[in-house]
Amino acid sequence: MRPATRDRIFRLLLRVSGTAELFALIFIVAPESWMVSIHDWLGLGELPGQPIVGYLARSTSAFYAMMGGLMWVVSFDLVRHRQVLLYLGVAQALFGVALLGIDTYEGLPLSWTLFEGPVVIPLGLATLWLARQLPNR
Repeated sequence: MRPATRDRIFRLLLRVSGTAELFALIFIVAPESWMVSIHDWLGLGELPGQPIVGYLARSTSAFYAMMGGLMWVVSFDLVRHRQVLLYLGVAQALFGVALLGIDTYEGLPLSWTLFEGPVVIPLGLATLWLARQLPNR
């Protein structure tokens, strides 16, 4: 693959996945009623009303949004951010494995389990592979 083509694909991968993660910004400020409805729609029963539940949902959303922003930032200069991209690739792949284990352990619906970790793992591996193709600076 030509370097220019590889870089375009890499930027697209980072920006598409970064944009998907930036959608989590909505749930930092979403009304609790939205989260209750989504929880019920997913078939997870009644969402507990304790403050820790809202805290975990909103702080996790903030973390996802922060990672999405980082993906956009590093996409503008791939070579300069090669080390960060290598780290992100490994971290994403391991995070995907962790999510798969957590989702299974916690008994989340199969559709949730199959959509989360198994999607994150190849994104991380692709990030790692593409970052390794970049020249050292």
